[in-house]
Amino acid sequence: MDTITLGNVEITRVVEVAPRGLPRDFIFPDVAMGHWRAHEGWLAPEFLDPAADEVRTMIQTWLLRSEGRTILIDTGIGNDRERPDVPHFHHLHTDYLGKLAAAGVRPADVDLVICTHLHGDHVGWNTSWTDGEWQPTFPNAEYVLPRTDFDYWNPENGHRTRSGPRMANVFEDSVAPVHRAGQTVLWEGDHYDIDAQLRLEPAPGHTPGSCVVRLRSGTDRAIFAGDLLHSPLQIVEPDLCPCFDEDEPRARVARRRVLGEAADEGALLFPAHLPGAGAAEVRRDGERFAVKEWAAWR
Repeated sequence: MDTITLGNVEITRVVEVAPRGLPRDFIFPDVAMGHWRAHEGWLAPEFLDPAADEVRTMIQTWLLRSEGRTILIDTGIGNDRERPDVPHFHHLHTDYLGKLAAAGVRPADVDLVICTHLHGDHVGWNTSWTDGEWQPTFPNAEYVLPRTDFDYWNPENGHRTRSGPRMANVFEDSVAPVHRAGQTVLWEGDHYDIDAQLRLEPAPGHTPGSCVVRLRSGTDRAIFAGDLLHSPLQIVEPDLCPCFDEDEPRARVARRRVLGEAADEGALLFPAHLPGAGAAEVRRDGERFAVKEWAAWR
């Protein structure tokens, strides 16, 4: 299992769904093929399958051990969900909890769950089907959720969203149960301190409440970027947006800002869905950015 230590924080990569290809023209319908061809030499084969015309992604979460606490950043898709408009999420069944156990973590050991936003592939394991209802998977955890997303995706508020049917049942089975259980912290403002080494900051656009988790420990820096990036192509072409961004102009601003901060701070960038090394240091390249070095796991 991939692990890296930055300062006093240990980070473990927990994979729910192994790398797979999804149609390029589905994920990035507005991105001309020329952008992909220009970078095919380094995107293929880990991030792009030119023959199948697919972008390769994966579902993973980040397990952190910081200041004596066990922390999860995002919780994947979850098992046994009704996701009729997202076939690759529908009635999924994986051994995610078994993989957590292999990392030495039982559900009761998790102290904190951080959701970078409330899309269905970031909140699924918040709950499990137990005794005929959805209940918190992590009984002793505090679930830290962005209030803006909580309000935006709550069906009672009647928002019209770009994701539309793809978000069917997500709030009801993966968010509302932990809130009813009294285990949520709905954060808002310009930051939320997790501990002396970890801080949440807003990065809206992908969803209204999208956020990043900043790690500063000793001389090490990292940014857990959620869905600011769905492909490394967006490092070198930061204005390109996937179909999942609720507000593309704001997403572009957030992506450029976070990439710039990562480059200036020498921070390791952890997007949610990149296969391969999964995390990278970036550098400025004029008005754009480039991969400086991929993460070295042990």
